[in-house]
Amino acid sequence: MAVRGRKAGGGEHGFEIAAVDLGSNSFHMMVARSNGGDIQVVDRLREPVRLASGLDADKRLRPDVALRALECLQRFGQRLRGIPPERVRAVGTNTMRRMRRGADFHAAAEMALGHGIEIIAGLEEARLVYGGVTHGMGRGRPKRLVVDIGGGSTEVIIGNQATPKLMESVSLGCVVHTQRFFEDGEITRTRFRRARLAARIELEFLERQYRESGWDLAIGSSGTVRGVWRVMREQGWCENEMTASGLEKVIDLAIDRGHVDRLDFPALREDRRPVFPGGLAVLAGVFDSLGVQRMETSERALREGLIYDLLGRLSDHDVRDESVQALAKRYGCDQEHAAGVERTALKILDQVARPWGLEPKFSAMLLGWAARLHEIGLAISHASYHKHGEYILRNCDLQGFSQTDQKLLAALVRLHRGKFALTSLDDLPTTWAEPVRKLAVVLRIAYILHRSRGEGLKPPIRVTAQRRSVDLAFTQKRWLDKHPLTRAELEQEIEALAALQIRLRLQ
Repeated sequence: MAVRGRKAGGGEHGFEIAAVDLGSNSFHMMVARSNGGDIQVVDRLREPVRLASGLDADKRLRPDVALRALECLQRFGQRLRGIPPERVRAVGTNTMRRMRRGADFHAAAEMALGHGIEIIAGLEEARLVYGGVTHGMGRGRPKRLVVDIGGGSTEVIIGNQATPKLMESVSLGCVVHTQRFFEDGEITRTRFRRARLAARIELEFLERQYRESGWDLAIGSSGTVRGVWRVMREQGWCENEMTASGLEKVIDLAIDRGHVDRLDFPALREDRRPVFPGGLAVLAGVFDSLGVQRMETSERALREGLIYDLLGRLSDHDVRDESVQALAKRYGCDQEHAAGVERTALKILDQVARPWGLEPKFSAMLLGWAARLHEIGLAISHASYHKHGEYILRNCDLQGFSQTDQKLLAALVRLHRGKFALTSLDDLPTTWAEPVRKLAVVLRIAYILHRSRGEGLKPPIRVTAQRRSVDLAFTQKRWLDKHPLTRAELEQEIEALAALQIRLRLQ
């Protein structure tokens, strides 16, 4: 398959990129090649890991399911060898979001795969699904409803052409719904009616808004929807799109079979059968809630969205930059002041990145975002505004950001002033605690140097760093003497950083 896309990677041709989706039902991997203006899929792997079924009553992952998942990721990892890390994006979805004490599994999964794994929020999953399904569709029937039924969640999106407008991620999925209503495999009319009603109730909160918005085209993606459509088509009840009447016939057919072991439809994959009744009930709930009469299906889903999003990052069109800009505008940040703080922070980073062992590219992006957003908490109150900013960034929906990215950003904003609250680092991945601590030192110094908010301020600094020390020199004679507020605050910072066993010296 080849689809149109933009050139990526600074004009390179023929390089491979990859997306890995650690879904609640199946793990997927897609490898594509960027070849000029085209993206060509060169490899796909899929394994029905059923991660959601491995969560016990306390939402902890059973060892046998963890082992199955890690073995799958090792196989994926072999295929990814040789692809640079910046050209691979791996994400965990609903089950990894719900998993309690999942840090050990997360670390083991990254080691097995050989790449970092982001845990993304439900709305970010919805955005990526919509991008994957609608990419390259053109301008015909521009208002689109996209429904993606996964193992643990269902994403429901309405957009205009390539832009999502309404997005929701609902805790409904083929695995969890099957476990809840059809755990022993029996399919009865009463059970199905209860499962269908439960799905409708979960979707009730979005029903009015979505119906009022309307759409020109409804599209269902991923295995559940495609499986139902294949059975419907095999029976002669539809052709290229599902219908509400055909869906009712598939429901009656499944109830007549009476048990998942007897869902012996040739069009249905063997590994799809155990979770078919739950997925069918969720799909019926979607049709009921939104009044869907016809729905096309798409092979594309989250993994394609990851590929297109990754290409955007490689070609310097990163949706995260747009999200930060929109958030800064929404909260009325002083953009000129923030730009000055960012400029100085990046200047310092250039001088300390190597001795402090900081990865330069992502560190610069993260530091830049934090500088642009460090004052968003002022919209609530000046008192403790850095704490308000942390809360906003931990809890808002930032398109393009993983949950880990948001935690890193929130921690930096929390730490840019005041007491160095080490508790802000507690829930960060262990590999990020020390880099964020060091980036916070950079941001704190830049913040102090711009505290006077002087117009066009460009502090003439030269920074020398060692493992546990920072020497700050000023290249203009007596510059610091002419800025007594800056001197006083830097001297206070010497004491603040001493508590972290970091020595700040002024020269």
